Amino acid sequence: MDTIKTSEDIDHHRRRFFGTAAMAVAAAQFGMAGFAAAQPGKHKQSDLSTIKPGTHTSFSSLKQIDAGLLNVGYAEAGPADGPAVLLLHGWPYDIHSYVDVAPLLASAGYRVIVPYTRGYGSTRFLSNETVRNAQPSAVALDAIALMDALKIEKATIGGFDWGARTADIIAALWPERCKALVSVSGYLIGSQASGKIPLPPQAELEWWYQFYFATERGREGYDKYRHDFAKLIWHQASPKWNFDDATFDRTAASFNNPDHVAIVIHDYRWRLGLAPGEAKYDDLEKRLAAAPVITVPTITLEGDANGAPHPDPSSYAKYFSGKYAHRTIKGGIGHNLPQEAPHAFAEAIVDVAEV
Repeated sequence: MDTIKTSEDIDHHRRRFFGTAAMAVAAAQFGMAGFAAAQPGKHKQSDLSTIKPGTHTSFSSLKQIDAGLLNVGYAEAGPADGPAVLLLHGWPYDIHSYVDVAPLLASAGYRVIVPYTRGYGSTRFLSNETVRNAQPSAVALDAIALMDALKIEKATIGGFDWGARTADIIAALWPERCKALVSVSGYLIGSQASGKIPLPPQAELEWWYQFYFATERGREGYDKYRHDFAKLIWHQASPKWNFDDATFDRTAASFNNPDHVAIVIHDYRWRLGLAPGEAKYDDLEKRLAAAPVITVPTITLEGDANGAPHPDPSSYAKYFSGKYAHRTIKGGIGHNLPQEAPHAFAEAIVDVAEV
């Protein structure tokens, strides 16, 4: 597995990833020095290389659109006719995980879409009768519905945590909608059956909140203390990330969504088989339980200080049958990799999108 340390390491990695000398020369033009402000594939030097993580605190454009079961809130950046990039967040995070990534990609000519997942921010269910369901296939279909509503036929999709799982599912089940994939922590497609398999005690300890959420006390506790609970998870998942209160509070505001607690609790209870899904998703979940191989070009990423439960990269390479590379991002990078290392994440998107 490769480790990103210097621009020389990155150039070597790209040569291996793209496979030809010509592609390697093109790739070297947009290394750590920065991203271009013109067309994708025609990168130039950019002052964006001087931007440090945390430089941006908001998105210039926030929009709403009806899509499937939801009215989705989303950020958009970049030219409307640029190649589409869909970026998906996890729990307990929100669109601000990409607040520095989006302008980097927009400056390179991409149309960047960053939606609030169901249960977060300004995203709302269109009907009070809709089941507040967070099983993986349902959340993935939200992303497909958003692409349909925005008339995006195909996108490069990136994500971490729940967002990586959703991105993996789209790449596996609907490869015609996914041009390429960037997935933090690799292959995260699972099933209820796998969720019931006991782990060694130390590994079980890392999932303490999953067992807490399985109880009514846990549901009530998360509802009452969701701000403090999420902050604790941030510290545990990214032990070397020195985020400030303002950074956390910008994201924590999205947890005030009226469906947030129901969505979070259902997700973790469903994994353990303690909450039912919906029959209309059964066929999709059966396909996911078979661990489908992902065929689209993929880069997987991992931070060297990820304190959240995550698989070893060597365990999931076999699930990617297309052009594939793994990068470990050094420097004390934790679970929220796009926000902690935006250049590395944006660079992976650009590299894999231009295969």
